[in-house]
Amino acid sequence: MTENELSYKVIGAALEVHKNMGVGLLEHAYETAMAYELTKLGLSVERQICLPLKYKEITIEDSFRVDLIVDNKIIIEVKSVLELHPVFYSQVLTYLKLTNIKLGLLINFNSPLIKDGIHRIVNKLIDE
Repeated sequence: MTENELSYKVIGAALEVHKNMGVGLLEHAYETAMAYELTKLGLSVERQICLPLKYKEITIEDSFRVDLIVDNKIIIEVKSVLELHPVFYSQVLTYLKLTNIKLGLLINFNSPLIKDGIHRIVNKLIDE
């Protein structure tokens, strides 16, 4: 399944979660519900994956924590905030670069219309 086909399923799961849970909950609740919905669709879901960071001669373990990785092709960063700040987009792009994954979805479940809370972030636009 391509990243675009997979993202279609992920967005459908986000719509389902938002429809059933609404706004105003903690990110953990949305993350858990998303993992449930994606697993129900038969997708592989990893939660709270720790990523190390190399700094000069040392490795800093657990420098970053990715909310969800779906089928090793899409990173999902779950938010429940009043507004998305530019640093959140940078955060997802950093995760994409560290994992060499091409597509990330930044999803803010605190949006009255979930379509306004879903943002695609890409790494390496050109296929190799």
